[in-house]
Amino acid sequence: MEQNKLRWEVPIIIPSYEPDEKLPGLLRNLRDTGFQNIILVNDGSGEAYAHFFEEAKEVYGCVVLHHAVNQGKGRALKTAFNYCLREFCALPGVITADSDGQHSPECILACADELIAHPDCLILGCRCFEGKDVPARSEFGNKCTRIVMRYLTGITVSDTQTGLRGIPVSFMEELLMVKGERFEFETNMLLETKSRHIPILEVPIQTIYIEENKTSHFNPIKDSLKIYMIFGKFLFSSLSSSVVDLVLFSMLCFLMRDMRRGGITYITAATVFARILSALYNYLLNLKMVFQSDSPVKNTLPRYILLAVIQMSLSAFLVGRLYPLFGGAEVLVKIPVDILLFFLSFVIQREFVYANKR
Repeated sequence: MEQNKLRWEVPIIIPSYEPDEKLPGLLRNLRDTGFQNIILVNDGSGEAYAHFFEEAKEVYGCVVLHHAVNQGKGRALKTAFNYCLREFCALPGVITADSDGQHSPECILACADELIAHPDCLILGCRCFEGKDVPARSEFGNKCTRIVMRYLTGITVSDTQTGLRGIPVSFMEELLMVKGERFEFETNMLLETKSRHIPILEVPIQTIYIEENKTSHFNPIKDSLKIYMIFGKFLFSSLSSSVVDLVLFSMLCFLMRDMRRGGITYITAATVFARILSALYNYLLNLKMVFQSDSPVKNTLPRYILLAVIQMSLSAFLVGRLYPLFGGAEVLVKIPVDILLFFLSFVIQREFVYANKR
């Protein structure tokens, strides 16, 4: 199939909930531009909005899929993915766009061309968030999520919230099984690219905000919860490991109080055994729950041990060097040093210790 013809046949998926007059305008422009396959999902908008979807079908020739009740953007996208996988399986993928007019036909076409040229990549139509016309809520939400995502997941994208995306067929099949029924699904989609080693390509697009984006239902905190949960689980893993270490130490001290082997006291023995067992607990928790790595233990465990030794040595070195500068207050020096190493350890574990095999 020739690329010039294929670009017009790539399905355009538009999820819509309680649309206004901007929807018919978008559909008209898409048809006038030349797009042939427009898939519109009515996400339980109700009878008051039925005329928009009737017009889409009768006037603009759209395929309209219906939800009886509002199920969220994520579910609407999955409904459309399932339809497209059955009806357009020979095409390279689909383009998703918002129904509020933020994405022009020219930008949608640019993403379709990029998808055809790179059928194994996730294509993101990325806006520029500089300028007086960008609503403060959108600018803050994107910048905040972008920074947090880069640190917590290692994924670097300039527009985490964009609804204009080119999704290849192979990835679309996998996304049907990904959790998330509402806006969080788009965040989860980005997270899946890392675990499945799917490259992300960005396409610069126009930054269009109508009525300061008042109709958007996106919440940058609530709908990015999965990103924050990664660090939350890491924090839980670390704190619970400390509790396990303390409990084991107490139990072992009680059991070994009258025991002595050479120059080894029961306190030393209890400390070593408790630390080994709590470290094993921490390692397994990070492997299975926090980073959900599929790398074998023979690779991850030596890396974890190496990191633990380096982190402990670095902590001792830095505290030893710095505490004389602060009047000999060892504890006050150790707290910020260990906090810094804690955040650094998170990144190293994510990118090195538990990095998924390719």
